[in-house]
Amino acid sequence: VQLQASGGGLVQTGDSLRLSCTASGLIFGAHLMGWFRQAPGKGREFVAGIMGSGARKNYADSVEGRFTISRDNRENVVYLEMRSLKPEDTAVYYCAAVRPASYIYTQSSSYNYWGQGTQVTVSS
Repeated sequence: VQLQASGGGLVQTGDSLRLSCTASGLIFGAHLMGWFRQAPGKGREFVAGIMGSGARKNYADSVEGRFTISRDNRENVVYLEMRSLKPEDTAVYYCAAVRPASYIYTQSSSYNYWGQGTQVTVSS
């Protein structure tokens, strides 16, 4: 299984950015997909998750209303659309996958597969 995250970069406060995570080696539509982030000196925190069908989503309170998670099961890609970015959103963002899942896990230990991470830096 491989998860390849991309789309990070250096942006200014208030800007938007879209992250992508392309998966291979797994039955993509059967997996819960999640985005996590880790800022320097902090633990890995849940950002957003989406069930296999795409019907159910969940967001951390800190990103609710600003970030949108979506997936394309034909292309095996999960996206994280980030708007109104703030300096506190600065972190390495990781995509993760797990199967089976009956609800959206928010604990990183619940996920089986991880991408390599992509850096997002928001300047003030």
